[in-house]
Amino acid sequence: MNVKRCFGQPPAGVDPEKLQGALIVVEGPDSSGRSTQIELLARWLGERGYAVEQVGLKRSRLVAPSLEQAQEGNVLSPRTMTLFYATDFYDQLENRIVPALKAGYVVLADRYIYTLIARSTVRGADPDWLRSLYSMAIVPDAVFLLRVSAPRLVERTLTQRASLDYWESGMDLGLSRDWYESFMIYQRRLRAVFAGLQDEYDFQVINGNRSARTIQRDLRFRVEALLGRLFGGEHLAEGDDDGQATGV
Repeated sequence: MNVKRCFGQPPAGVDPEKLQGALIVVEGPDSSGRSTQIELLARWLGERGYAVEQVGLKRSRLVAPSLEQAQEGNVLSPRTMTLFYATDFYDQLENRIVPALKAGYVVLADRYIYTLIARSTVRGADPDWLRSLYSMAIVPDAVFLLRVSAPRLVERTLTQRASLDYWESGMDLGLSRDWYESFMIYQRRLRAVFAGLQDEYDFQVINGNRSARTIQRDLRFRVEALLGRLFGGEHLAEGDDDGQATGV
């Protein structure tokens, strides 16, 4: 039987035992390939007969536009940004994640509370306060962390958008006036925090320096095994003999 639980007390009115879907998280820094992998997984799962819901950071209809606008000014304080993101997360938890899990969906999260905890920790927030803030979050059935080297992240970022992002470079922290140097320092600090979170929350680390095709095959193998354990194959449509969908 697939029974969910929360890190602390569940949100008001939510019975974790009635959440019969699956919650799968893909974590990793910007330009690590998360979104591509999530889209490929969603398509593959749909082909195999699963109903899929996708969530991620800054996707709340309630606060995402305001958060995006506030970040454009580069003036958010660390605590204000943390509370903005927490509101974004809990709005999605209440209105998208929980309803989808109740209906038996596979929820694919393009990052989760772990990125929020790591970012705020690097910016000086108290770790105990952060864990209390996100204690009502649903515990995922699996967390896959795409680990990509900092030089590769820079290369991918500049290929995609020709400039580094202010927040993802940690420019608000005053680490360096040089954007590249600040980016490298910030990413190293994030990676150190994630190393601790990996042990605490049992992440499955995926080598993100490989091709998108190879990473996707790795993820599909792990996800298929997970869903087999959770659902016993009862949701599966007939697939290819090797368990691979087209396009990868």
